[in-house]
Amino acid sequence: MTGHVIDGKAFAADVRARVAAHVARLREEHGVKPGLAVVLVGADPASEVYVRNKGVQTVEAGMASFEHKLAADTSEADLLALVRVLNADPAVHGILVQLPLPAHMNAELVINTIDPAKDVDGFHISNVGLLGTGQKAMVPCTPLGCLMMLRAHHGTLAGMTAVVVGRSNIVGKPMAQLLLGDSCTVTIAHSRTRELAAVCRGADILVAAVGRAEMITGDMIKPGATVIDVGINRVERDGRSRLVGDVDFASASVVAGAITPVPGGVGPMTIACLLANTLTACCRAHGVAEPEGLTA
Repeated sequence: MTGHVIDGKAFAADVRARVAAHVARLREEHGVKPGLAVVLVGADPASEVYVRNKGVQTVEAGMASFEHKLAADTSEADLLALVRVLNADPAVHGILVQLPLPAHMNAELVINTIDPAKDVDGFHISNVGLLGTGQKAMVPCTPLGCLMMLRAHHGTLAGMTAVVVGRSNIVGKPMAQLLLGDSCTVTIAHSRTRELAAVCRGADILVAAVGRAEMITGDMIKPGATVIDVGINRVERDGRSRLVGDVDFASASVVAGAITPVPGGVGPMTIACLLANTLTACCRAHGVAEPEGLTA
């Protein structure tokens, strides 16, 4: 019997609707319109599509969208100057610099030049430190989306055993911090973890974010566990290119109690949570109550 498939598209649509409703109230009651600025350097086709989708969804949520497209040979100094201008712009509440950046730019320097209060990606070292010490922070979008879906499915996560397979700064580490914050007992594992299968089988919640196609198989999953597959991997199969996750869905879905598919699981939540973070940043900037259920 296949476990419950968590519909990320439907969940993301609900998040966007809640964001839009809160934005409308914010504009009506306080005369404030959240603004998101996205900076794209170069002409990577995938990044261009992603940025365009962000812009469309930002406007649909009733927010202001500011797009800055820079040539690939733009100097690092010019990019940093733009970031500082956006930091000082009161109409901009969220700033996102699309990664990856060209090789001649220092991504860490650029990210850490963003005002931490406007860092809606949650990558600034100040936000990383705040999250790690359990304080109020801007939280990376993908882990936040995973947490929202887990809370919606389980209600409370307190006391559950969670294993995060992956140790990246973008997903693995912040995901573990968020689960700790919800009183889970958390293990961070990775591709070099000894007896990885046994570690995974101990998890009530298994989050796969290791970046290896279908690495987690059904025999590595505790019966009834909730599996969150963050991986997006393009593979060639039967002469066709297709997207798969870090979890082998076919074998995992008959063991898991609930599971996210790829595509259509975690992916749609990333932009939805970006909008939620922009709304949160705007509320904090204006001393307005933050939206319930849209933050960590």
